[in-house]
Amino acid sequence: MARAQNEAASEVDGVLNLLKPPGMTSHDVVAFVRRALGVKKAGHTGTLDPGVAGVLPVCVGRATRLAEYIAGSDKAYRAEITFGVATDTQDGFGEVVAEADASHLTRGDVAYALTRFHGPIEQVPPMVSAVKVGGKRLYELARKGVEVEREPRRVFIHRLQLLDFRPGPRPVAYIDVVCSKGTYVRTLAHDLGRFLQVGAHLSYLVRTRSGPFVLAQAATLEELAAGKARLLPPAAALGDMPRVTVSGRAAARVLHGVAPAVRVEHPDGTTVAVVAANGALLALAEADGGGLRLRKVFG
Repeated sequence: MARAQNEAASEVDGVLNLLKPPGMTSHDVVAFVRRALGVKKAGHTGTLDPGVAGVLPVCVGRATRLAEYIAGSDKAYRAEITFGVATDTQDGFGEVVAEADASHLTRGDVAYALTRFHGPIEQVPPMVSAVKVGGKRLYELARKGVEVEREPRRVFIHRLQLLDFRPGPRPVAYIDVVCSKGTYVRTLAHDLGRFLQVGAHLSYLVRTRSGPFVLAQAATLEELAAGKARLLPPAAALGDMPRVTVSGRAAARVLHGVAPAVRVEHPDGTTVAVVAANGALLALAEADGGGLRLRKVFG
């Protein structure tokens, strides 16, 4: 019986689009998935801080080999930023390090400030991040009260939209952010406060999209436990990745590690999905000299 259960569990391959609640770590969610589905092989596709809610795709079985592609995709967030209060963690969970009366701040001031953060920008990773310096995670050093110099990193802000603004001594702005992998929204809030010379911190954050996975279609952990969460096929993680469709003998050869004899016009190094006629993911390949070179086979 145990062997049969293990064999059944090994056949579970796909991606869950889950809504992580605040108060849980991303690893807590993965552990929940393993218990709910009775699988051993599962992994998330990009850490969400414990206090942050939102979209957390979890790959199961052979789909875990796709995690790096989801993790490297653009993200979208809805953020609440409180001005006039700066904290040592750049969010609402840290200690207040500076306060100012920001009553003079207007919606127009914030809207203008946002225009200065479009496109490529540089961010200094916060001390509470998982970035490694000298072999140590920054958050590990921060817990010991140690602060070190951090090199700025270039990220890309695709869109910043001011949704609402509430004036007062501690004004609050609500914004939508679409950004590249590696962007720290808490640091964006902190830098906005510095630009406006009043200080600010991220008071709430929800991730609304991770690659092709959106909040409106995310399942709760309660739905997962009740068997109501849909396990999406691995191909669902591809988003707008270029695709090549093969069938018949060509599909069979791909599953045996032989690249399809097709011509592609993508630049060398571009990742291309090789899919069957029914849309099932067969392999990931790399454009190479007008052809394809297989990188990962999902047979």
